Amino acid sequence: MSLRVFLSALLLFGVLGVWRHDGVSGLVQSLDGEWNLWNANKSLSLPARVPGCVHTALEERGVIQDPYFRFNDLLYEWISLDNWTYATTFAVSKELRSKRAVLLVLDGVDTVASVWLNGALLGRTDNMFHRYVFPVRQLLKAEDNALTVRFVSAVAYAAQRRNAHAAYPVPPECPPDVQNGQCHVNFIRKAQSSFSWDWGPSFPGAGLWKGVRLEAFDLLRLVQFAALPRYDAGGSSWSLQADALVDALCPASTQTTLDVPELLSRATFPTNFLQGTAKYTFALNINASSNVKLWWPNGLGGQTSYRLLVTVRSQDGDALLRLESKVYFRSVELVQEPVGGSPGLSFYFRINGKPVFLKGSNWIPAHSFQDRVTPRVLRDLLQSAADANMNVLRVWGGGVYERDAFYDTCDEMGLMVWQDFMFACATYPTEDDFVRTVREEVLQQVWRLKSHPSIIVWSANNENEAALAADWFRIPAWRRPVYLKDYVSLYVDNVMALVKQEDPSRPFLVSSPTNGAESEREGYVAADPYDPRFGDTHFYSYVHDCWDWRAFPRARFASEYGFQSWPSLSTLRPVSVPADWNLSSRFASHRQHHPHGNWQMLQQAAVHFRLPAAAADFAGTVYLTQVMQAQCVKAQTEFYRRSRSELVGGLGNTMGALYWQLNDIWQAPSWSSLEFGGKWKMLHYLAADFFADVLPVAFEDDDDDALFIYAVSDLSQDLKLRVVVSVHAWSELEPVCTLTSEPAVVPGGSAVPVFKGHVAALLAGCGGCSRLTCLLAFWLEDGDGARRGPANHHFLCSPKDAVGLRAANITAKVREDETGLAVDLQTSAVALFVWLDAGALPGRFGANGFPMLSRNRTVQFHAAGNTSAAELSRALAVTSLSDLYAP
Repeated sequence: MSLRVFLSALLLFGVLGVWRHDGVSGLVQSLDGEWNLWNANKSLSLPARVPGCVHTALEERGVIQDPYFRFNDLLYEWISLDNWTYATTFAVSKELRSKRAVLLVLDGVDTVASVWLNGALLGRTDNMFHRYVFPVRQLLKAEDNALTVRFVSAVAYAAQRRNAHAAYPVPPECPPDVQNGQCHVNFIRKAQSSFSWDWGPSFPGAGLWKGVRLEAFDLLRLVQFAALPRYDAGGSSWSLQADALVDALCPASTQTTLDVPELLSRATFPTNFLQGTAKYTFALNINASSNVKLWWPNGLGGQTSYRLLVTVRSQDGDALLRLESKVYFRSVELVQEPVGGSPGLSFYFRINGKPVFLKGSNWIPAHSFQDRVTPRVLRDLLQSAADANMNVLRVWGGGVYERDAFYDTCDEMGLMVWQDFMFACATYPTEDDFVRTVREEVLQQVWRLKSHPSIIVWSANNENEAALAADWFRIPAWRRPVYLKDYVSLYVDNVMALVKQEDPSRPFLVSSPTNGAESEREGYVAADPYDPRFGDTHFYSYVHDCWDWRAFPRARFASEYGFQSWPSLSTLRPVSVPADWNLSSRFASHRQHHPHGNWQMLQQAAVHFRLPAAAADFAGTVYLTQVMQAQCVKAQTEFYRRSRSELVGGLGNTMGALYWQLNDIWQAPSWSSLEFGGKWKMLHYLAADFFADVLPVAFEDDDDDALFIYAVSDLSQDLKLRVVVSVHAWSELEPVCTLTSEPAVVPGGSAVPVFKGHVAALLAGCGGCSRLTCLLAFWLEDGDGARRGPANHHFLCSPKDAVGLRAANITAKVREDETGLAVDLQTSAVALFVWLDAGALPGRFGANGFPMLSRNRTVQFHAAGNTSAAELSRALAVTSLSDLYAP
């Protein structure tokens, strides 16, 4: 049937919405499916899917190859410079046309277009992040309705807007040359990274990237709906705020009932709907005798949801609207208060009254072409985050507001979301029409997303406060007040004001990094937004030794930091040829969008490792960049985790570590821990350990040759733990000696020292070991001798200086057991960073990138498909650090 009962089963605005109409019915007709597509001079004409975009349509019809293959991002630049038209024809039933109102709804138009129906101009679009709605009842016919969406080049539009802005520059003009990108992206409300970024290609395409439909109704239409839990700490009670944005064709007196049956909570409210579109708010008190189960972040508890039933009835008792919504109960606070008499303010989040250390990463778009990002793709990536013991992701401000499936999955998995608005690394114009489209964008996105418990904070932009404070764009001093005024106008007077008006339930930050409350005190642009005594910090350094914790800022909250690596050959193969697999190749240079990135990786690796014997050993180089990246991020993250409970010179009490970045947008070197397609890099395997709920962390203080081992715990309960230290010689597979500390109390939510000793004394008591001949392994045990958390290791010298480390012959045997596939490893010598690679087989190992300090180890392989032991055995490759060096 071409007509569908309105919202018979529709995921609506971030909550599960199911409409059932009795009396007054609404109807929906989807216009998704196959449309026609042509370019400006009609030299190309072809079918195209909606939702979709021009690039994927051209690829699916064989007009172009994979846009990600080799240098196709340059070869296909013409697509983004052309104008394109989408068109379809459709029939409309008499029943739908008989409704008093019929609307054409376009959920996502990318980006600048005019919309025509049966020869009449309905309106124009200029914002990728808007939903556009046009009344069309008077234009509809029974048959052959012609709907046309005419796109103009986003690149040309951005340049036109920039040229029209004559009063003063709005930098940056263009991206760095190494990014092979397009200019003036800050003049268009489109994914900022679509014009290129330092980890991604330039594909500023066009298309209908979300659904298109007709909505018809006679009296009432729900535009948007949101349900917000509110907690009264004084009364220890919960209520539920339900916000409804409703279109009414005429005034209507009704009764609105809110019901949460599992919590025995129900109330009815007389509701007078006004003609037009208006917001209606209802407050439902939750039964005090109900045992409300809260939504908790991953690792701290469950993610219980409840059903909210909303019914609107006429005075005669007829049901006009019915909605079923999934709701969660949780509270969130951002705590910024004086810290122990020291200068500065704290910066941490309390969830349900509990301080929570945020551990996770930063999210970028999963593909340049959003129609390729399926719910399965999103779920797999998010599952990888949860499985690495993350509890938060920051949706970075240069991409897109993710689709509902992303936030629904975060809700289910307990992944908190730091949600940026889509402004990044630039100044922006503040003309009336630009501000107007931004305001509508903010309103739509806040309404769509504010029901999600996973979202714990809004942030207006990425790094724009820092850009002004540090003068990234070399703005003359006499012009600086203009840019400061524009900054406050856009992000404070507009974005912040709207968010606080529409969603008072969660905190708001004007930027990241920021000094938070201190930045506000300084007029929203602090003198130093990177001040570690306040707010959150971004920190990157590719020249300092990344193993040296003293190089890292002892920040209140680290929301960005990281190092690059190359993805594996199995990820690169589909988009390259063998001649490309060399760091000196044109491909390697073209794929690297960060200035001097390939050189920086090698230089950082050379601090602690010998580089591969042959520069042409690309596989070895890829492996070494992943080792380097994993160790660097591990060192920095462990520093932040052990700093949560201590202040040193007024610095510390770190309560968040979000490395840059989780995922990749294409097959290229980047800061990600997940390769394009979802394969785990070594970093991601190590993240599962360094984000564990209980973790031992070792470090040295060179001032007195002291070795400290901290126990870090994110658990609520106190633990009594001891640390076991095993000293290993590089030349042997049995430990030289083992030491055990006295038990110590580790309070819940803390990091405390459980061992302190002098390295020289420790080694002297272990058979005459030296820094060059031995390393340490260590783990935590409880009173019963059970291990708590992962084992860890500490290098006493750089591996390149190790004495006695020799080539390791590692054999691997794949077998199938009751749990699935297992790999039995055996080594002839101590082996570092043992790496198991299954090639293109989908799945991941239970552990990877580990040291083998004993002869045998078994590792599980969790296949994502039907993989046999024989298939895994054929695909499996095992690498360790010694394989890079000649004997």
